[in-house]
Amino acid sequence: MREIFINAENRILIENGCAKTIGALRLDYKNFLVTDSNVYALYSEFLNEYFDKDEIYVLRAGEESKNFSVLERILEKMAQAGLQRNSKLFAVGGGVVGDIAGLSASLYMRGIPYIQIPTTLLAQIDSSVGGKTAIDFLGVKNLIGAFYQPTQTLIDTCFLQTLPDREWKSGFGELIKYGGLNGEIFRLLEQNIDGILNKDLSLLNELIYACIAHKAGVVARDEKEENERKSLNLGHTTGHAIESYFTLSHGESVLYGLALETLTAMRLGVCEKEYGARFLSLVKKVLKSLPYEKIETSNVDEWAKKVKYDKKNRLDKITLVVIKKVNEWTKIELSFDEYVTEMKNSVQSF
Repeated sequence: MREIFINAENRILIENGCAKTIGALRLDYKNFLVTDSNVYALYSEFLNEYFDKDEIYVLRAGEESKNFSVLERILEKMAQAGLQRNSKLFAVGGGVVGDIAGLSASLYMRGIPYIQIPTTLLAQIDSSVGGKTAIDFLGVKNLIGAFYQPTQTLIDTCFLQTLPDREWKSGFGELIKYGGLNGEIFRLLEQNIDGILNKDLSLLNELIYACIAHKAGVVARDEKEENERKSLNLGHTTGHAIESYFTLSHGESVLYGLALETLTAMRLGVCEKEYGARFLSLVKKVLKSLPYEKIETSNVDEWAKKVKYDKKNRLDKITLVVIKKVNEWTKIELSFDEYVTEMKNSVQSF
């Protein structure tokens, strides 16, 4: 068993089978579970064993469920269940479940405790850690949200064994992001990428721990994203724009964002070319392994419009978080027209 603490009230437990400790975390009454249709279809027996006397809200799996109407429905069900300020909300699922369940917990009675039990690779290494909660609005990713920390996060890699191949590899967008921020993670990825893609769980356990430890340290130092936490948006400005325009998952979109923004950083002389080439090699290897046809990113003028709503923008400048060299990142600020031009150049050379 491994434990990481962001603060005294925010414990992350990493262990195969640790989700079974959920029974000890439940209250004798007034618990509330949010999950999605995919997870419930696979784990209904497990969930009903612990929540047979509690309200279970099953939302439709997919990003389209991160909206105001679903949020309102969850809050309505919480009120009808008679939840009190000391009640507990449990989020069992991927990033969508964690985002909307966490936001619901932050809003109900101005905040009740919630526990994250992520079931996807992407959620385990990234979205379940750090307290970002959100829904999408006006076609923009995570436009409405709050910082609200879970009291506990249970990382159980047993859930990963039932992930479809595309969902599994989608998590590599965030995994490689951490490689761009942490030299030791980058080394592990470079040396073991084939084994990790083939679901070597011993390697994966080491990487999951390393990614969570890196993020937990960053969040502990900069919870509200005033400075260092901005680094965790590596590749995400362009990634979110692509995700909002195309029918790709978050992780797949981040892979494209990492590639296009790294090419931009190399062309502008911000990123060391040798390191950038090694980083791009990892990104391309994962993209090549994904079970879908490559998207057509050449219509930059259309999908680039989405970056105007990015939360990192300042004074009408588009902000890109990019790699610089091993263990170093930086920001590039561009006007919208400059951003479009750079993206067109990156798409052409990708």
